[in-house]
Amino acid sequence: MKIKEFNKDKIFIFDTTLRDGAQSANISFSVQDKLMLIEKFDEIGIDYIEVGFPASNPKDEELFRVLKNKKLKNSKIVAFGRTKYKNTKANQDQNLKTLIASGATVICIFGKSSPLHVTQVIETTLENNIEMIFDSIAFLKNSGFEVIFDAEHFFDGYKLDQAYALKTLKSAEDAGADFIVLCDTNGGCLPGETEEILKVVSKNIYTPLGIHCHNDSGCAVANSIIAVDKFENVKMVQGTINGYGERCGNADLCQVIPNIEIKLGKKCLPKSNLKHLTSLSRYVSEIANQASPNNQPFVGRNAFTHKAGMHVHGVSKLTEAFEHIKPELVGNTRDILISELSGKKSIILKAKEFGVNLENDLASVSKILNIIQDLEHKGYQFEAADGTFELIVKDTIGVKQNYFTLESFRVLNEKTSSGMISEATVKIYVKNNRIIETAEGDGPVHALDCAIRKALKNFYPDLEKIKLTDFKVRVLDEKQGTAAIVRVLIESTDGEKNWGTIGVSENIIEASWQALQDSIIYGLMHIKNNKNI
Repeated sequence: MKIKEFNKDKIFIFDTTLRDGAQSANISFSVQDKLMLIEKFDEIGIDYIEVGFPASNPKDEELFRVLKNKKLKNSKIVAFGRTKYKNTKANQDQNLKTLIASGATVICIFGKSSPLHVTQVIETTLENNIEMIFDSIAFLKNSGFEVIFDAEHFFDGYKLDQAYALKTLKSAEDAGADFIVLCDTNGGCLPGETEEILKVVSKNIYTPLGIHCHNDSGCAVANSIIAVDKFENVKMVQGTINGYGERCGNADLCQVIPNIEIKLGKKCLPKSNLKHLTSLSRYVSEIANQASPNNQPFVGRNAFTHKAGMHVHGVSKLTEAFEHIKPELVGNTRDILISELSGKKSIILKAKEFGVNLENDLASVSKILNIIQDLEHKGYQFEAADGTFELIVKDTIGVKQNYFTLESFRVLNEKTSSGMISEATVKIYVKNNRIIETAEGDGPVHALDCAIRKALKNFYPDLEKIKLTDFKVRVLDEKQGTAAIVRVLIESTDGEKNWGTIGVSENIIEASWQALQDSIIYGLMHIKNNKNI
């Protein structure tokens, strides 16, 4: 397979989330997890999906058994393994036999390109390592497979012994490898080094090249992009979704793919599929049970979020003035945050998101801005508390609905032989009715939530649709010890819409009540077709 056989603008994406990504310290995929992710990768159009090492563990053995009967539309399933064992014939090597029997149509094998690893890690001679590479690839090619050779530790090996590192690549080429992938396995290469080394490789190797970078120097994406941008014979990029991987991770394909497609004008995914990238990133995070970094380029929740007033004002006039691409290209959205840095334009744009037009009400805008700045000075933050912000706006312009009025609440905590029990009592007024209700809960906030729901359920039965999904507490001034101010953030949902509310106080129960009360009021205001409201 030579370069001329490829579309010159096509870059093949090789995803190793399920193998290299699974080596992250806090990630473990079940067989079902991997199957769900394979379906998503196939849907978006990833070219190669490296699913694991069939000889390494029972879980991967089961996965390959299932995949034998699975048809994919866009992707090729890749089995991963090593070259033959030293001093063993390729046709007798159990590892290679397992790869052949795996059911995968593509096999990726790694071999050593660093003399340090050859002599001191696998403990063989430099000549025998060359033979191991050649014989393994030739055997797999003669068995009818597409073969990708990962030149492990290539860049470090090149710095130690340029001639030998190139010799390992030449051996893979002579054996018929379809791609030769240069691996910065330790992640120590800088972009300038990567470019200089690739200049030499490109003049000596004619097989299509790939790049596989780890992120230990924070350069994995940059190295991958330089390889594709500067060298026509680099046709493959290996990486993981969200940059998962051992130590500091691999090149993040959620950054690599849009940079290649949007900035370099080359193609990675089928037409129109780039817009699904943000959704894919968050789906993988969910399956991996990892929090998505808000500041992740392209797909992070803050990637197109604007907070400073001057920036927001500029974005309202010309989005490209403060955004390097349109967020919808990668399936993301623009967001305007409200904070003490906000200007009047931020307030107007944010209010417009929930149907309030303040363009001609500058007096209210100024009042809202003063309220926000004063509250943030006290410890409030509204970036994740959109529900509370909306209530402030609607209260200021006189359209906020008050479904109940608090008279008082009380919370008791009791230690029993079976554990802790919290009991809350609330006294409220609803439609001129004084209601008193008591409830127990697993903690004081849970007990308060249960008590207020009991008090309101006969008046607002749709309240049962509102569920609390997260509860976060942040101590704002740790030096004050138990007298410190705390900030409570509650996240809620009605099954269709999610929102955040906030409370701040020296008393954690009071702060929790503030956030809880706002959560309920906001939810009731947005529940559709609530005939009791």
